[in-house]
Amino acid sequence: MKTIGLLGGMSWESTTRYYQLINTFVKQELGGLHSAKVCLYSVDFHEVEQLQHQGQWQVLGDRLAQGARRVEAGGADFLLICTNTMHKVVDQIERAISIPVLHIADATARELVKQDVVCVGLLGTRFTMEQDFYKERLRQQFGIEVVVPGTEDRQWVHDTIYQELCQGIIEPSARQKMLQVVERLQSAGAQAVILGCTELALLIQQQHTEATLLDTVEIHARDAVANALAEI
Repeated sequence: MKTIGLLGGMSWESTTRYYQLINTFVKQELGGLHSAKVCLYSVDFHEVEQLQHQGQWQVLGDRLAQGARRVEAGGADFLLICTNTMHKVVDQIERAISIPVLHIADATARELVKQDVVCVGLLGTRFTMEQDFYKERLRQQFGIEVVVPGTEDRQWVHDTIYQELCQGIIEPSARQKMLQVVERLQSAGAQAVILGCTELALLIQQQHTEATLLDTVEIHARDAVANALAEI
């Protein structure tokens, strides 16, 4: 079994799901007392959030690259960046290490291709919804068109992620409003909706809606386990 490297803490609320799901999937595959080999480096999300909203992406890339080097030094065979937004600096991270990075958007896109989805809605932080680092990867490498919520919905989703979900606050009223945003994405042509922030599945899950939801944490974790067990 290969050792899975996790660069987490963005936020720790979602990183706990990564650890839990990865171990659950390993147990499903191998049974018995098997669990995953994992090397985790977790950052202080307060510092990350401040730099994000200051637009200090180069600084963030350098800091996460340092964390990635620590994960590699700990024996990881490959790396998962446990956040959608910080894949904005994936190139900096990849240049800093010699182990491969399993890109969260690639894993998600492969699942969309399996489901014959050619137009997908994207929920996430404002950075993920508005900038091109995620959307253009789906379009250019996988031929998947992306629709995002309107301006007011984007700001509300962004604020809910940082002010509630990243702090472990789950409000039923926020769930209902998020589901309304999902419905509007469907009306705009989305065949499915990516939960493109690792905290979003804390609020809405498939059981809450008939719309097809793509939980990026679960997809990323399954991809990690498949890679970890590929040579067994």
